[in-house]
Amino acid sequence: MPVRAALLAMSLLLASPILTGTTPTPSSICPAQTTVMRELARQAAFDVSPAIDLLLVNVIDGKLPQVRRQLAAMSPTSVARRRQSAPIIAVYARQPTIVEAFRTLVGTVRPNYGFPHTILKPPSAHLYHPVQLFPPTPFSSPRDTPIVGRSPSKALPVSIPSAVKSTPIAGRQQLADYLAAGEKPREAWRIGTEHEKFGFRTDDLRPPAFEGDRGIKLLLETLATRYGWDVAREGENPVALSRDGASITLEPAGQLELSGAMLETIHQTCGEVNAHLREVRSVADGMGLGFLGMGFQPKWRRDEMPWMPKGRYRIMREYMPKVGSLGLDMMTRTCTVQVNLDFESEADMVKKFRTSLALQPVATALFADSPFTEGRPNGYLSYRSHIWTDTDPQRTGMLDFVFADGFGYERYVDYILDVPMYFSLQNGQYLDLAGQDFKKFIAGELPALPGTRATMKDFADHLTTAFPEVRMKQYLEMRGADGGPWNRLCALPAFWVGLLYDDEALDAAWDLVKDFSREERHALRDGVPKHALKLPFRGGTVRDLAEEALKIAGHGLKRRARLNKHGADESIFLEPMIEIVQANQTPAERKLELFHGAWSGSVDPVFREFAY
Repeated sequence: MPVRAALLAMSLLLASPILTGTTPTPSSICPAQTTVMRELARQAAFDVSPAIDLLLVNVIDGKLPQVRRQLAAMSPTSVARRRQSAPIIAVYARQPTIVEAFRTLVGTVRPNYGFPHTILKPPSAHLYHPVQLFPPTPFSSPRDTPIVGRSPSKALPVSIPSAVKSTPIAGRQQLADYLAAGEKPREAWRIGTEHEKFGFRTDDLRPPAFEGDRGIKLLLETLATRYGWDVAREGENPVALSRDGASITLEPAGQLELSGAMLETIHQTCGEVNAHLREVRSVADGMGLGFLGMGFQPKWRRDEMPWMPKGRYRIMREYMPKVGSLGLDMMTRTCTVQVNLDFESEADMVKKFRTSLALQPVATALFADSPFTEGRPNGYLSYRSHIWTDTDPQRTGMLDFVFADGFGYERYVDYILDVPMYFSLQNGQYLDLAGQDFKKFIAGELPALPGTRATMKDFADHLTTAFPEVRMKQYLEMRGADGGPWNRLCALPAFWVGLLYDDEALDAAWDLVKDFSREERHALRDGVPKHALKLPFRGGTVRDLAEEALKIAGHGLKRRARLNKHGADESIFLEPMIEIVQANQTPAERKLELFHGAWSGSVDPVFREFAY
């Protein structure tokens, strides 16, 4: 214990210019201890997030590309001091390449009270300037927070068959009652976060196939063996993993999705995300694979994307071109992050549904990160969002009926029953019923299944085949955001929890949108994919709406007062969004700036600089 304490003291001394403003002399720290420093960083002796720990490890190891990528992706509000510590550690770790890179990248290295120090003037090319909507808070360290408090109603991802029993459907009220069964008292409300990411081979950037020594199949099997995940299979093929209320599933082209456990706080959610990314990276690195968080595949054509061997995807692949021109792109070339939230009663569900549906374009604007198609700018900031406008009009959109008088569980059931079918899972096999009428299935009148009547399991599966901007199962899903880096995976649940899980915030958010007309809601939905925060709205722009929504969410999270071990509440996770609003520059616009500048018209650097 004394040895560890001494080593920890040494590491803190090294960081003391950043943490305390004091400056040790060079002789007070032994440069030969870089191996020790590296291990301290790996063991989280620096009380910061895993991403920052990894930054310090990469600085000490002299891994310049990783350092550049991590600095570009970091939130400057929360880690500005650690940005200062990186070049200092580079000096003492004797990494001249990194020191020189910092000299070029952020300013000049000059003596300061006898201590070599980098004067960091963060370039606008890499950083946003923080907007002080809320007082600064300590940096969160979510990895040490236990994952507890799961809800009994685990949120199943779209690609896993429902676990609902095959009870015969007796009538419409039974279906409404199924939705109502999701009601929970406030103390049982939980947060379920899902995110998808693109895999790529690090040598040629191509998406990995399912089979092969660098394939998705081996990745899943290795994750299962190494980290204790249970494997779900279709035939002999592993198609999903599950563990402790969470699951890892495959999207059609092998996009890897984490459907997280239902957790009590965003601190736990962020800890879960970071643990998952560490596990995936530990396996992927040895296979020569990487993973990228964006809304749309930036480089490869649709016909260059692989297909995963899953029965429901075969059915959807054949049906999609019949109802829209971009459905196959939705399946193979998009990634999202979403959050699943609870409601207390039908009235609470209605208010949350209406509020979140009206504000979904704001989330789309804040998270816009899909500006490239096949290596070139596509004219959109969230091309992923645009794709949903030409996928299948019968199962997508803004659901105007949600804002009509009398909306509730029964009206949503009516909507779902009008959504054409994709399939039914019969005896472990997906039966192609694409385009057929679920109401006839309930009556036992489907030609493909004469006399077979739909069950509650069929209904639960059918609920997953509608894709509106907000979707109801036995909880509400927020579906408007592009995928992105780790900090935005924590920011999305923070945004919606802040707005919807605090009564005062929910009232304020509803007041913000309750007088939006149908035309205004659709103008926001249709305009945001191209213009994002700069879309004009009511004498201002969407940026004004976003700023107000972030203020409401921040105050809601503060009133929730769910603190981490440092005493910081969940509003710290809004910082990436605050920076985006202040800069009035979305992640997509930042990448376009790099494309036309430092990247010299190539999208290839995105796979290095923005990978997990």
